[in-house]
Amino acid sequence: MARMDPVAASVIALAVGYLAGGAPLGGLLVRRATGLHPRQLNPHLLGVENVLRVAGPQVAVASFSLDLLKALIIVALFQGNAWAALGVYAGHLHPWPWPRWFDAPRGRGNGVLLGLLAGMVAVGVAPWWLLALPVWIYVALLAGTRYVALATAGGLVALPLAVAASGQPFGAVAATAILAALGLWRQKGALARVRDGTEARLGEPPPVLGLRPEVVLAAFMVHPITLDDLWQPASQRWVGALVARGWLPESWLRRVLLLMRPQVQGEISGIELHDGRELRVLLISGPLLPDQIRAFPDVAERMAIQGAQVAREFGAEAFGLGAFWSTVGEKGLKVQEAVPAIAITNGGAYTAATVRAAVPGLLVRFSASGGTLANACAAVVGANGVVAFGVARTIAGEVAKLVLIGRDRERLARSAATLQRKHPELEIVISTDVADAAEADLVFSATSDPMPVLFAEHIKPGAWVFDIGRPADVDEGVRQVPGVQVIPGGVVRPPGGMRSAIDLHFGTAKVPACMAETMIMTATRSFDRRSLGPSTRMADIAYYLEAGERLGFEIVTEDDRLPAVPA
Repeated sequence: MARMDPVAASVIALAVGYLAGGAPLGGLLVRRATGLHPRQLNPHLLGVENVLRVAGPQVAVASFSLDLLKALIIVALFQGNAWAALGVYAGHLHPWPWPRWFDAPRGRGNGVLLGLLAGMVAVGVAPWWLLALPVWIYVALLAGTRYVALATAGGLVALPLAVAASGQPFGAVAATAILAALGLWRQKGALARVRDGTEARLGEPPPVLGLRPEVVLAAFMVHPITLDDLWQPASQRWVGALVARGWLPESWLRRVLLLMRPQVQGEISGIELHDGRELRVLLISGPLLPDQIRAFPDVAERMAIQGAQVAREFGAEAFGLGAFWSTVGEKGLKVQEAVPAIAITNGGAYTAATVRAAVPGLLVRFSASGGTLANACAAVVGANGVVAFGVARTIAGEVAKLVLIGRDRERLARSAATLQRKHPELEIVISTDVADAAEADLVFSATSDPMPVLFAEHIKPGAWVFDIGRPADVDEGVRQVPGVQVIPGGVVRPPGGMRSAIDLHFGTAKVPACMAETMIMTATRSFDRRSLGPSTRMADIAYYLEAGERLGFEIVTEDDRLPAVPA
C-alpha cells in the first residue's frame, strides 16, 4: 500500500484533532448535573476551578477526565502526531463549528494538555520523564503561587522545549510551539490580572465574590480618556513603553483595541455608607477610546454587553455604564436586553439631579463672591443637549443675558423661543461658535465631545466655569486665566475613605454622578429606578437626591484645587 504523503497526513491529523477537541463534553456534563446551560453559570470561562464552585468536586473531576481522555485517544490514534495534538488543543479553545450546536465556554485546556502528554508517552514518542517536565513545572508553580494561569503558562512554555529536547523533527517542534502560543494567548487576561493583583488564587473565590452580607457590590464600566490611561495598570505599562519608543504605532494599537474584551481592572473600596454597610465597586475596563466608541457603535455595544456579563460573573448586583459607555446600545437599553440577569443603568437620573442641586448653590456662591447676577451674562455650551438646556432653564430667570451655544442652529432657535416666552425681558443670543462664551461671567458646559471644547481664549478673566461634560469640556489651560474658577459638574464624593488604584480623573475620593447612581441603586436595591434610554423620570431624579443624601453622598460644587469662596 502506498504510504500517505507526510504533509497530507499532518493536515488530516490536524483536522480530525480539531473536530474532536471542540466536542463540548465537559459542558454537556455540567448541564446534565446542574440543569443549566454552562453560559448561565459562567459566560466566559468554565474551567475546572469554576466547575468546582458551581457543580461540585465530582462533576469537576469528571469534566477534567473527559477532556483528558479525548486528547489522549486522538494523540494515540495518530501515533503521537504533534499536529493532531495541536488540533485537539486548538479545537478545545476555539471550538468552531461546535457552538452552532452547543455553545459552551471553555476552560484553560489543562485537562487536554495532560491528555496530550499522556498520549505521547503512551505511544513512545519520548521518554516519560522528559515529557513530564511541563507537568513538574506546572505543579511547582501552582503549589508556590496558587495561580492556575501562571502555572499553565509555565507548563506551556516548557512543552515545546521538552519536545525539542526529545529529538523530535522540526515539524513536531513547530506544532507544539504554535500550541504553546495559542495557550499563552488564552492566558493573557488572567496573567494581566495576576500582575495587577485582581486574579483569584486556586481554592479562593474571585476577590469580590463571597462578600459578607454587610458589603454591597456594584460594577461600573470605564474607558480610557487618552492612550496613557490604557497603561495605568501595572500589567499594561510595557505597551506604553513600546508606544513611547515608537516601536508600536498608535494606528496598530487602535486596531487591536477593537478586538479586545473588557476585563476587571481594579476595585473601589473604603466607601462606608451611613447605615453602616461597606460598598465596593468593581471597575471593568472596556479598552475603547471615546472617539472609537462613537465611530464603531456595533463594536462598542458588543463590548458593553461583554462587560455586563463579566459584572454578573463576579457577583455584582448592578452594572453602570460610565462616560461614553452611557451612550452605547440606545443608552443601555440593548445592553440590558442582552444581559437581563443584572440591573444596568446609564446614570442619567443622578447626573441630572446633581446638576439641578448644584446650579442654585453655584449662583448663590457667585453672588456672595461679589458677582451681580442681575447684570451677568451666562453662556451655556452644548445647549442642544437635555442636561445643558435644563441648566439654561434654571438660570434664565437669574441673569441679564443668556448665550446658547450648540451645533444645531434650528434647535437652538426653538430652545431660545421657549425660554423667551417665559422670560420676555431676557436677552438671548444663539451661536454655533464656542468663542462667543468669552463675554460670559458664568459659563456652563455639557457636551459629549471626547476632547476639550473650552480653551483659555474662550474664557474671560474672573469668569466662573461649571464643567458638566464627561470627559471634561474644559482644557487645563483655562485654570491659568486670572481669577477663573472651574467647578466640576456631575461629581460626587462618596461617604467614608474611598480608595482606588485607578485614576478616574475626578479628583481624590470623588466619582462621576453616573457611578454614584450605580452605587446608590445597588445600596438601596432600587433596581426599578435604573436609568435606561433617552428619557429620565422626574421621580427618579428626586429619589436619588434623597437617597444619596441619606446614605452620605455629597454633591461637589467647588474645585478642591482652588481656594473656597466664602458662603
